[in-house]
Amino acid sequence: MITVTPAAVKEVKRMMESQTQVDQKAGLRLAVKGGGCSGLVYDMNFDVQKPGDHQFDFEGLNVLIDPKSFLYLDGITFDYADTLKDKGFKFINPNASKTCGCGESFSI
Repeated sequence: MITVTPAAVKEVKRMMESQTQVDQKAGLRLAVKGGGCSGLVYDMNFDVQKPGDHQFDFEGLNVLIDPKSFLYLDGITFDYADTLKDKGFKFINPNASKTCGCGESFSI
């Protein structure tokens, strides 16, 4: 299971509405890819559902995670902050044993 905060839902929906090229059936895809200084990096984009995807609904926002990425993302909280000190999307991953200083890559 994952959690997507209301702040993240609101910002993703705002972004989807502002981008005319986004498919009306698209949702937010959260993923993990190899790379970064700690070995794995988080990824997000707009995409349509594919066979095998884990699908979640948060206030009408369709969130998609492929089976491989779900192994690393199960239990995360996906958040959005907009303060003077902190702005952007955040992956809060209790499974990460090590993260880099920028917070963009991790290892398990």
